[in-house]
Amino acid sequence: MTAATLTYSEVGATLADEMPAGYHHVERRVRVGRGDADFAALAEGVMRWEIQRGAGLTVRAGADRAAVGVDITCGARVGPVRIPVPCRVVAVLDEPDRKGFAYGTLPGHPERGEEAFWAEKAADGEVWFVVRAFSRPGTWWSKLGAPFARLMQKQVTNRYMRAGQRLVA
Repeated sequence: MTAATLTYSEVGATLADEMPAGYHHVERRVRVGRGDADFAALAEGVMRWEIQRGAGLTVRAGADRAAVGVDITCGARVGPVRIPVPCRVVAVLDEPDRKGFAYGTLPGHPERGEEAFWAEKAADGEVWFVVRAFSRPGTWWSKLGAPFARLMQKQVTNRYMRAGQRLVA
C-alpha cells in the first residue's frame, strides 16, 4: 500500500478516538446479537465484504477477505447511473473482541476520506456492529451536489446497518 495513492492524509483515523476536523463524520452502532457465535458470524461477514453486498453495492475486490493493501471497488447506483467507488484497505482490526477493517478512498471515488466497519463484543456479551467514517467531497460534481451526497451516504449507512443485523439473524 502506498499512501500517495490515497486521496486523503489522515490514514487510519476512523479507528482513532477522534476523527479529523474538516470532514463530515458518521458514527453508527447497532446491537445485532449476543455471544461468541453471533460475534464470529458478524466478524466473518464484515471481513468478507458481506456488509457492502448486503447494502446493495456491487463488489469487485482484489481478495476474498479484507487485508491491508487490498483494493475494492464498490458500485453504487444512482438512478440509471452506476458510480464506481474505489477504496483500499488501510487497517485491519484483529482483537479478541473487535474485528473489522478500514478502507480509504482512491482516485475516482466521489468523496475523500475513510470508512471503518467492525464487529464488537462487549464485556456483557452483547454484539455490536459499528460503522465510522469521515468524508468530504472529492470531485466538482460531489461538491456541487453535497446535500444529495450526504443523503446518499446516510441511506447507504442505513443499509450497512441492516446488513450487519441480517448477518446474525
